[in-house]
Amino acid sequence: MPTLYQDPRSGNCYKCTLTASHLGKPLRTVNIDVMSGLTRQQGFLARNPNGRVPTLELDNGTCLPESNAIIWYLAEGSTLIPTDPLERAQMLQWMFFEQYSHEPYIAVARFWLAFVPEERRKERIHMLPEWHARGYAALGVMETHLKDRNWFAGNDLSLADIALYAYTHCAADGGFSLLDYPRIRAWISRVEAMRGFTPMMRPETSVQSQM
Repeated sequence: MPTLYQDPRSGNCYKCTLTASHLGKPLRTVNIDVMSGLTRQQGFLARNPNGRVPTLELDNGTCLPESNAIIWYLAEGSTLIPTDPLERAQMLQWMFFEQYSHEPYIAVARFWLAFVPEERRKERIHMLPEWHARGYAALGVMETHLKDRNWFAGNDLSLADIALYAYTHCAADGGFSLLDYPRIRAWISRVEAMRGFTPMMRPETSVQSQM
C-alpha cells in the first residue's frame, strides 16, 4: 500500500487523500506537522530533497513529490482523467492555473493567517493586500469559466476540480470571501456531493507528527 507523508490540514496534501477517497484507493498516511521542521531533517529529505509534503512513497520505495503529480499517478486510468485529448489538456491547463495563479496567493494567505504564530506574521503580513488582489483575480477567472458549465474540464468531475477545490473551499481561512462568487459556491457544493467525499482537517486542529 502506498504511504502518503502529509499534513492533513494542508490543501496540497488534501488533494491526494480526496483523490484516493473518491477512487476508493487505500493509502497509508504518516502525519507531519509542517510547522515542526521535520520535513527539513535528513530522514525526510532522503524521501524528498525539496523538504515538502505531500510525498507519496510507493511499495518499492520510489518516492513521488508534488501534489498534482501524485493525484495524476493515483487517478491514472480512471474517470478523473478525461480520455478526450482536448479535455485532458484542458484539465492540465486548470491544474497549471491552480499552481501558478491560484495556490501562490490563496494558499499562502491561508498559511500566514491560519498557521504562522501571530508574533511571526509581521515578517510577511505586508504582502496580504497583494495576495488578496491576485487571489481574487484567480477567483474571478474561475467564476467566469463556470458561467455555462458545471466542471472545469469536460462534463464530469476531474483532477482539475479536485486541485482547485482544495484551497478554494477554505479560502476564508486566508481572509477571502466567496459571497460575490455564486458559481464557485455552487461548484463547491457539487464537489462535496461527489462519491467518496471526505472533508479536510481544520487548521486549528493539532497534528501529532508520526516520524
